[in-house]
Amino acid sequence: MKYLLITGASAGIGLSVTKLFLDAGFAAINLSRRPCPDERAIHITSDLSNPEFYSSIKSEIESHLADAEEIVMVHNAAKLTNDTVQSTKSESLRDILELNVVAPNTLNHSILPFMGSGSSILYIGSTLSEKAVSNSFSYVTSKHAAIGMMRATCQDLTSTGIHTACICPGFTDTEMLREHVPGEFMSQVENMSSFGRLVEPDEIATTVFWASQNPVINGAIIHANLGQIQS
Repeated sequence: MKYLLITGASAGIGLSVTKLFLDAGFAAINLSRRPCPDERAIHITSDLSNPEFYSSIKSEIESHLADAEEIVMVHNAAKLTNDTVQSTKSESLRDILELNVVAPNTLNHSILPFMGSGSSILYIGSTLSEKAVSNSFSYVTSKHAAIGMMRATCQDLTSTGIHTACICPGFTDTEMLREHVPGEFMSQVENMSSFGRLVEPDEIATTVFWASQNPVINGAIIHANLGQIQS
């Protein structure tokens, strides 16, 4: 059996990725607080911001993966807050890093023993994985860390047959984007791509699926942003 193990598949990019893998014959396991709307997916309720989240789901998740021929693990769940270096206390930064960085590490450590040759670990980054804007201090910090984790994953898994990549979406039409960009500014955001529109979640899903099946991109950063216009 081939498995997709994904975090945050209740909406947006995660949901689109899950649907595509299910259509391709994978079993899909979603880890998030909210269930995946696609009833074909196996939902395991998980609060990834809790440092002890894995202990409560260990037996359930490992019972599914015991017979896995291939596992594609997609670290998709993330939290975005509007903060600055001046305003961000360490407690707040830890909260973001727990979900965006530490939870992926917990899953890597726990799931790698079940992953054989042909499996993959894919990180969902951001255009902010390689640059910064104001008022997004914790998110920028965590997304830069995702690239570092991906690169280290590549080097540490040499000769295992497991490959990795970081897919960095541009402005994508998701709940998260619409929560943080007021409607009156959305047209400006759309015009930041050379196509004059937002990226569709299905476009990112197609990119993720391709990356999972092509180990030649091991260690690569894949920009999926419609050609973001640089200012």
